[in-house]
Amino acid sequence: MKGFRALLVASLTTLGLTTAPLPVLAAQAPIHFADLNWESGSLITEVLRLIVEKGYDLPTDTLPGTTITLETALAKNDIQVIGEEWAGRSPVWIKAEAEGKVLGLGDIVKGATEGWWVPEYVVKGDPAKGIKPLAPDLHSVTDLARYKDVFKDPEAPSKGRFLNSPIGWTSEIVNKQKLKAYGLDDSYVNFRSGSGAALDAEIASSIRRGKPVLFYYWSPTPLMGRYKLIQLQEPPFDADAWKTLTDADNPNPKPTRSLASKLSIGVSAPFQKEHPQITAFFTKVDFPIEPLNQALAEMSEKHTPPREVAQAFLKAHPDVWKAWLTDDVAQKVEAGLK
Repeated sequence: MKGFRALLVASLTTLGLTTAPLPVLAAQAPIHFADLNWESGSLITEVLRLIVEKGYDLPTDTLPGTTITLETALAKNDIQVIGEEWAGRSPVWIKAEAEGKVLGLGDIVKGATEGWWVPEYVVKGDPAKGIKPLAPDLHSVTDLARYKDVFKDPEAPSKGRFLNSPIGWTSEIVNKQKLKAYGLDDSYVNFRSGSGAALDAEIASSIRRGKPVLFYYWSPTPLMGRYKLIQLQEPPFDADAWKTLTDADNPNPKPTRSLASKLSIGVSAPFQKEHPQITAFFTKVDFPIEPLNQALAEMSEKHTPPREVAQAFLKAHPDVWKAWLTDDVAQKVEAGLK
């Protein structure tokens, strides 16, 4: 590019057309992705970033924040992409979507779920490890009231402990409201971990020691495939009750299971208009859950950086991501990975 500019200036000068320097071309502003602080979110984000960078020749970066602040930033176009958006769950997203400021593209992971879980041995025991069933009749959230001593909180022994999401996640608000709706807020401590990694560590530590633990969790995640878990039953989904769970200020939340999971790619409306080709690619993204869980397990167990795992995923599964792209873009991504 420098050689071309110099040659052009020399040619124009020779012709007497100009003696002024050419203006400096403005650098392409990066596409701002949300820096998601849970494993699947961070891996999916890096896969998308690599494809955008190598296939569309556009720079990207990431900006941190909580779920709510990132959704707010997306509505303002301060960021342009949220790689794993549980669309339709938070009031911030619902309002911004209704106003046409954000869009949820695609259905990127089929079979995703979330809920309240306990290790299988809590209900069924584990003879091989000498563990007897501690809550043999625990099947649903309504059964938890009589099992608070099983999940005893070490800092408040008169109550059980429920491991909630980190503060700032939409699910943290929902779970806090569920504790009220299920009549458990006086008998269980609403324990919030500092991060997704801290939540994982607390759960894994309890399971390795064969201790009872009650926790919120979701898929796709490595933890779901690593341990035998039982999801507690919740009341059937009710749309009106769900609104009371997503509203942190509602004093009388109603019981219901969570909204059926649909993972999308969240984009700002200006991004959709400016990058129709990338938007079309986002609508086709579909991660098969087994390869994704395997990649997540490797990332978790080996503490491998998400970007490195994303590169390995793209190299190992070209049949997956090439289906999302036009042939010319797929060829550029493939060449960029070598």
